[in-house]
Amino acid sequence: MSESAAVGRQSDEQPPLTEAEVAEVGTELVPATAFGLPPTAQTFFAVVNANGTLARGFGVISSTRLGTGQYQVAFSHDVRGSAYVATLGLSTTSGTSPSGEIAVVGRFGLINGVFVQTFASTGTASDRGFHIAIHS
Repeated sequence: MSESAAVGRQSDEQPPLTEAEVAEVGTELVPATAFGLPPTAQTFFAVVNANGTLARGFGVISSTRLGTGQYQVAFSHDVRGSAYVATLGLSTTSGTSPSGEIAVVGRFGLINGVFVQTFASTGTASDRGFHIAIHS
């Protein structure tokens, strides 16, 4: 691309691909990634209230409050090889959620479960509502 053409572009416009880039990347879609994700890969989710009750979800079987700031969420599939993404939030369509922190890992002894911990901003275990997505 000439310098004058680059100057005439809007700053939010992406530059076009070169022929070399197109050849390198290719134009065909493949049914799986290099990491072996199947073409049937799915995302499951759960929205859980601070008291551990399940507000809504997809592919989720149950949610349980185990103790202050500790939750177990069970899904309908083996989630051991999945990615877990969680954030604090309310189950309502509006409002403000208390600030804090969240951590999520696989649930020991439960191949279809995750263990979630929620904390106040001070780092103290605290009951918080949350949203979790499982990319499997």
